[in-house]
Amino acid sequence: MKPANGRLALAIFFFGRAAFSTASAQTPAVHKPQRQPGSATLEGQWSGSLPAGEAILHLVLHISKVEDGSFKATIDSLDQGVYGIEVTALTRKDSTLHFNVSSVGASYEGKFTADRNGIEGDWTQGSYSLPLVFHRQAAGAGARKPSDAVASAEGVWQGALEGNGMRLRLQLHVSHDDQKQLVAALDSPDQGVSGLPAIQVSQKGAGFHFEIPVVRGVYDGTLNAAKVTITGSWTQNSVEQKLDFQRSDQLLELVRPQNPAKPYPYQEEEVIFTNGKAKISLAGTLTVPRGPRPFPAAILLSDSGPHDRDESLVGHRPFLVLADHLTRKGIAVLRFDKRGIGKSTGDYANATTEDFASDAEAALAYLKAHQEIDQKKIGLIGHSEGGMIAPLVATHSGDVAWIVLLAGPGLKGEDNLLLQSERILKTAGVNDEQIASTREFNKQTYALVRQERDPATLQAKLSDLVQSSGMSASLPPAAFESQVRMMVSPWFRFFLDYDPLPALQRTMCPVLALHGEKDLQAPPKENLAKIRKALEDAGNKDFQTTELPGLNHLFQHGPTGSPTEYGGIQETMAPEALNAVSDWVLRHTEL
Repeated sequence: MKPANGRLALAIFFFGRAAFSTASAQTPAVHKPQRQPGSATLEGQWSGSLPAGEAILHLVLHISKVEDGSFKATIDSLDQGVYGIEVTALTRKDSTLHFNVSSVGASYEGKFTADRNGIEGDWTQGSYSLPLVFHRQAAGAGARKPSDAVASAEGVWQGALEGNGMRLRLQLHVSHDDQKQLVAALDSPDQGVSGLPAIQVSQKGAGFHFEIPVVRGVYDGTLNAAKVTITGSWTQNSVEQKLDFQRSDQLLELVRPQNPAKPYPYQEEEVIFTNGKAKISLAGTLTVPRGPRPFPAAILLSDSGPHDRDESLVGHRPFLVLADHLTRKGIAVLRFDKRGIGKSTGDYANATTEDFASDAEAALAYLKAHQEIDQKKIGLIGHSEGGMIAPLVATHSGDVAWIVLLAGPGLKGEDNLLLQSERILKTAGVNDEQIASTREFNKQTYALVRQERDPATLQAKLSDLVQSSGMSASLPPAAFESQVRMMVSPWFRFFLDYDPLPALQRTMCPVLALHGEKDLQAPPKENLAKIRKALEDAGNKDFQTTELPGLNHLFQHGPTGSPTEYGGIQETMAPEALNAVSDWVLRHTEL
């Protein structure tokens, strides 16, 4: 599924941290204390009824745990046919749960009941405060046909569109409004899209139909006799695909065939090392081959964003796959959680690229002291922002034997952001006039970031710019607030004006720079040309720059390279990219 131009444009008008990395829709993982024994389990679905004048709004709160142990949530308003509303600032302290729903200016605070199966509290919106009690739903309860259903198609359904290496999971919500008319909405979790509104929702006998105008999609299906399966077809842009739904409130399982399965044919060790300068500890995983010691080693440096050691995003774990591949080839690998993420301590929110470079130097010092590692054969492999960090570390330390840049930038921060905006919009079919308008809007935004150091003043000016540009109708408050928080961060201010060329011009160790031909976030021709010229200027005698055909920013085979495709692609990292890295590293670590 491809979002319509307006939705895609909305996602990239404000370019920031996630835009340069992966436009991931996942809730950022943050360092949190471990859950206290005996505390309530939040995961699952919670239903509640909110009195709104003479009406009753039936709400369903969905809470899930992310890999670092924190929680993310969405809320559905069944009577209004609105699904997947983002829940923000979800926190739990002892028996108290608090969260905001920024897009509607609401908040909730409640306490767990003694049996832990209920949450009693108050919903506050504007000047109103209303009682709201949530009850834990039994597993699978959301999938059953509601007792007050007017049609057998009502409930929650799971399906997937498959083909050409893509698998897009879909979740369909069907209910009815107060006029007993069917309403529906569609989620595409692998694209980070929730609550696409449906029109023309109808059931005639066993026949079921709906349309999603925002993506120009039409579905026609037939319910089986047991009313637990809908068999049908999805038509989008005149292309028809088979699409069946099963009644269930549990998303279909992710298919990631490259994720390695234990037991591994190598040693795996959980490690902790310190950055004494920053007074933080960094947690990671060290994988070491079997055989005669010492081994050459690689340190993996992740893309921008709050990444864990596996660089987890949209259901993929690229660094897990890359580390497994390299270790099987005889190369030890250290990968670690960014500061303030997962099990690492420190302040992620106020860290810049230079701070992350300091953490990479701490990782280098740790490996140099490790008895199983050949300290003269330690290199750095950086993806995207990690490709900015690797040259910085190499110029500060003579102990870096080689570096690999995966989609590393050669352009300045702002230049790359403007270029990726243009390429993504063009790929989505946006016309030249709209692309030019977006470019001008982005440039004005970046100018404001440079001019205004006070966050409150910057937010006010950005709000005025959104209003004057006519974007206010299509930019949800939650999205606006999230982008403003990112743009006032030290990271973005640093990144916007950072030029990677000076560090590259001082890099004398061997360098491999790889880009995917379909990379829209760090376009290959412009960035590789800059990298190549900088290394030539440095007098570096051992470097290689390569554009890999058909691959995107994550080095997956993708139809167009759009970030909206990443989660739907089953491949995590193309074999030719994995082999290009390992073959080059092995040549540069031989005796």
